[in-house]
Amino acid sequence: MPTRRNPQPAWVLTRRIQLGHRIAAIRTQAGLSQDQLAERAGLDRRSIQRYEAAVRDPQYGDLLLIAAALDTPLADLVR
Repeated sequence: MPTRRNPQPAWVLTRRIQLGHRIAAIRTQAGLSQDQLAERAGLDRRSIQRYEAAVRDPQYGDLLLIAAALDTPLADLVR
């Protein structure tokens, strides 16, 4: 995987962490495990773990799938 020419600013990591917390909170509110969310979204459980832990940035398509699986607007995930 290619590396970035310049490191991302700190605020990007902060927003990624917020996104992960929001996904986890909405998932928990819905009474779903990471496995169940992954199944509903058609993703790997490991991907859900990485997004919630802010280890990886989810791709736009994955965000759409997660939002649909959680029955929540995409805007609510990324606000």
